[in-house]
Amino acid sequence: MLKNKTALVTGSTSGIGLGIAKSLAAQGANLVLNGFGDATGPVAEVKAAAAHAGHDVQVLFHPADMSQPRQIAEMMADAAQQLGRVDILVNNAGIQHVARVENFPHEKWDAILAINLSSAFHATQLALPAMQAANWGRIINVASAHGLVASAEKAAYVAAKHGIVGLTKVVALENATSGVTCNAICPGWVLTPLVQKQVDARAAANSWTNAQATEELLREKEPSLQFTTPEELGALAVFFCSPAANNTRGVAWAMDGGWTAQ
Repeated sequence: MLKNKTALVTGSTSGIGLGIAKSLAAQGANLVLNGFGDATGPVAEVKAAAAHAGHDVQVLFHPADMSQPRQIAEMMADAAQQLGRVDILVNNAGIQHVARVENFPHEKWDAILAINLSSAFHATQLALPAMQAANWGRIINVASAHGLVASAEKAAYVAAKHGIVGLTKVVALENATSGVTCNAICPGWVLTPLVQKQVDARAAANSWTNAQATEELLREKEPSLQFTTPEELGALAVFFCSPAANNTRGVAWAMDGGWTAQ
């Protein structure tokens, strides 16, 4: 379905971003991955996902720091130069810090807003002109259940994710009569390295096993008592790129086991 399309997924060397990248590659899209560290493994995983579906795709990696607008611009330019325009932009990069507002470090607030929100604006701004010229493009913002509701001690994350949902709606409206769509995915708990750190912290603080800490984490928020998987989120991203979603615009699609239905 996505053969000859190019997708760029930020924060895609693990977790949700990698799951989405693999799903898009399995539909024939060329991929630009982004993140920190050695990308050899993630690149191989994406190529393997494509090959399993019978596709031979190109997979590139760019280590842009998503808190730096200049590096974001360099990444977008490199993607266009090597693979053609970015047809599908998935803004997924994110970090987290947990503290009460009165104790929240200023530098953590600034970093979370820069990476979780501002990076999506910068990448979207750079991707839109080519999408508009071609009259086709897909911008998918990975928000969170925390883009729809709040939790204590997550001021910066909640603010950023609410901002992502708002940005999604504005971009969708501004391009509503074109072939460019913008939508947000709002996952509940997904067992990523970021979430695993929270599970580990709970286990250590309460002298629980990892299984106990996991159950308590899910029980607090997610009625289904199960994690959403990166593969499920990848399938939703593929839907947003499909003809069936041509008129799906500006939605904040909760995939959260009933979290925000409560």
